[in-house]
Amino acid sequence: MALFESLSDRMNHIFSKLRNRGKLTELEIKQAMREIRVALLEADVNYQVVKDFTAKVSEKALGEDILKSLTPAQQIVKIVNDELCALMGSTHQKLAVSDRQPTVYMMCGLQGAGKTTMCGKLVAYLKKQGKKVLLAACDVYRPAAIQQLKVVGKKAGTEVFEMGQIDPVKIAKSSIEFALKNGYDTVIIDTAGRLHIDEALMNELVNVKKAVNPTEILLVVDSMTGQDAVTVADTFNKTLDITGVIMTKLDGDTRGGAALSIKAVTGKPIKFNGTGEKMEDLEPFHPERMASRILGMGDVLTLIEKAQDAISQEEALALQKKLKENSFTLDDYLKQLESMKKMGNLQDMMSMIPGLNRSQLKDAKVDENQIKHTKAIIQSMTMKERRNPDVIKSSQKKRIAKGSGTTIQEVNQLLKQFELTKDMMARMQKGGMKALRNMNGGFPF
Repeated sequence: MALFESLSDRMNHIFSKLRNRGKLTELEIKQAMREIRVALLEADVNYQVVKDFTAKVSEKALGEDILKSLTPAQQIVKIVNDELCALMGSTHQKLAVSDRQPTVYMMCGLQGAGKTTMCGKLVAYLKKQGKKVLLAACDVYRPAAIQQLKVVGKKAGTEVFEMGQIDPVKIAKSSIEFALKNGYDTVIIDTAGRLHIDEALMNELVNVKKAVNPTEILLVVDSMTGQDAVTVADTFNKTLDITGVIMTKLDGDTRGGAALSIKAVTGKPIKFNGTGEKMEDLEPFHPERMASRILGMGDVLTLIEKAQDAISQEEALALQKKLKENSFTLDDYLKQLESMKKMGNLQDMMSMIPGLNRSQLKDAKVDENQIKHTKAIIQSMTMKERRNPDVIKSSQKKRIAKGSGTTIQEVNQLLKQFELTKDMMARMQKGGMKALRNMNGGFPF
């Protein structure tokens, strides 16, 4: 399910009713505010946060300028958008970097929130920025925790500093010394978690904090736990004075209330959100983009960033040239499929396009088996057929289907998808996103 899909659908329904009414009365605006309040509570947003939010929006929405406006619905959407941004922190808060090396990030959280995996994702994120990162294994209680961190470190391509199951404070201090001697500019400390918050855990974390004076203390919380995640964040913050929050499993949370509540309750920003299982599935948290997605206004900037990560500038220019010259081939099509696979869930990507109808997204999923079949079909063609599919007739289709272990129907379907994709990309070149939205759902998956 796409991020905040349920809440987004409710908000869109509320605003569509307002748009259909033209000028609005005070009663109609109050009714809309009641519906927004219910939608936020159903999305598991903290009650006090909802109360304060709707009070602020109502005060601005009931102003004389809005009531007399010719486009009141649009102005109310803007007010809600602005207040949602403010609720989540207004702008993205970057990770702090220490003036003196190494920069130390202390990771904390309860067991099951995904803290150790998030350490690896943060390594991958920082390595892209040219950082040399060391992981420090300070979770000495949970069975196989050190081994798990080693596995995560190997996937992320970095070294793990460990001293076995001894005093975590000693390990943390020694990891800093090791980093200085071996040229690491960043240390990520994986601290112990518990199944629940207890005094022993908190005392240990306070002692680690005192020993290494971390640049940032990042709390990892599971967004699927809803308001429990907010309670956990509040407790950790009161004891440790955390600097930021990383939310995991936000891609699977159909409600997302924790993401809308944490900043308001703790005063500390969400800095990242996990969006999947892979090491690269970590996104900086942008409140303004998240608000835009909740209100169905898309998130083009994140979409562009995902595309830039998956496709190099050279590849993009080469593709642009091929489209101009009308020389886009089935081999190029296969490369684009692989690139889109790298970008993640197609349904989530399409939801970032402003104004795209959700009904167009229901079946927009990249099926791993479908990509394998597509690859097999294309690789069963001759070079001539790949460059110019128009030469493929019935007899060739039989040969291709047999060679790829598929059916003639699947070969026909692929050829049709190829033409649709080619047309879609050509239109995007000429008319941008507007042309894409006007294609009546003609997407290739």
